[in-house]
Amino acid sequence: MLIEIHPKNPETRKIQLIVDALKKGAVIVYPTDTVYAFACDINQKNAVEKICKLKGIKPEKANFSIVCKDLRELSDFAKQVDNQTFKAMKKALPGPYTFILSASNKAPGIFRKSKKTIGIRIPQNNISISIVEQLGNPIMTASIKDEDEIIEYPTDPVLIHERMEKHVFCVIDGGYGNNEASTVIDCSSSSPVVIREGLGSLDDIL
Repeated sequence: MLIEIHPKNPETRKIQLIVDALKKGAVIVYPTDTVYAFACDINQKNAVEKICKLKGIKPEKANFSIVCKDLRELSDFAKQVDNQTFKAMKKALPGPYTFILSASNKAPGIFRKSKKTIGIRIPQNNISISIVEQLGNPIMTASIKDEDEIIEYPTDPVLIHERMEKHVFCVIDGGYGNNEASTVIDCSSSSPVVIREGLGSLDDIL
């Protein structure tokens, strides 16, 4: 199923259709402020495992990231964040960044069993945030890689749908995506480490 949703003013009815499916364990493809990605409800273990299978990775080897609606949800999924990290996150988010933090005991078990860390995303994308707000909790997110050897990430939701329609509940068409992923910063130890330079500028936050 291909569902077209307005990128600036997401239709509540369509978002609710997707949220209802996520609560039942569905996997979707959705747009972010960077690349198109898989998503599921973080509380649906089978759906998380399905995304891992679609990505060709074992759950215990996965680098899990979640999309939150705002920084107030940090305490539910990450251990205490120091002031420097929090200031950087407040400056960068919402935006094209992933911050890796130590997972708290409140995070779903499958997340803690992997590497005891969790990636936090707050995309500057109204569709992403609308889904999380109506769902009532974060979603797991994992970018879709392209099968092409030259193009790393697919950008056309119609083409993504042609490839993925048999594997996911739906693909959300929110317009063309970017072909560059988020900037990833590991803040789980004493000093921040840039794991990947992506769409987010490091000059803006570090």
